[in-house]
Amino acid sequence: MADWLQRTELLIGTEGLQQLQQGNVLVVGLGGVGSFAAEFLCRAGIGSMTIVDGDRVDPSNKNRQLVALDSTVDLPKADIMAARMRDINPALNLTVIKEFLTPDLMMDLATPRFDWVLDCIDSLQPKLYFLGAAVTNGVKVASSMGAGGRVDPQKIKIAPIFETDCCRFAYKVRKGLRRKGFGDANIMAVYSEELVNRDSLQLTDGSNFKRSYYGTISYLPALFGINLASIVIRDLIK
Repeated sequence: MADWLQRTELLIGTEGLQQLQQGNVLVVGLGGVGSFAAEFLCRAGIGSMTIVDGDRVDPSNKNRQLVALDSTVDLPKADIMAARMRDINPALNLTVIKEFLTPDLMMDLATPRFDWVLDCIDSLQPKLYFLGAAVTNGVKVASSMGAGGRVDPQKIKIAPIFETDCCRFAYKVRKGLRRKGFGDANIMAVYSEELVNRDSLQLTDGSNFKRSYYGTISYLPALFGINLASIVIRDLIK
């Protein structure tokens, strides 16, 4: 056992820690949700991880993203996240993919070689493509719904996607999955039952599959990511 994992082993036992060290997880999207999901998986002792993000840090990311600092503006998010996690656990078997995923690449990537794949994509159509690929390939998947426009951490819930409620984005995901023939998909979702603050909505030019976004507080996306990490960890050690 590495000394830095002593307290983890005290909690979950030697066998539980070994299960984490043998685990292999894919995290797609390293923004406010995915950066925290990836780091807390790393800190728990996950042995292998693949992280995917083709974006670079923007100053507007600093209010909520683990990778975003003045010193990292314009740098690739995947490189920053990789450096952080290797500094936490130099033994981590880490694969870094610095690109936005196409539907074909999603099918090739989201396969059962991973124990879990985490969808931290914040645009609807790429999210639906990725979830469809994971379900088609028979890999366990957990997905983040919308953290924007909300402030109450006590409203965050974990449930199968088709049991989610009160989240407009989750409704769109459910509708899209049904249209693609995945109406019985077993996808775990992190979502909020808090109604969004519609006054915080900002329209965009539609680039990068995003027509709008909500204002976001610092801690909510992080809690979504932490909940995603917990889904994986609790499953691997059970």
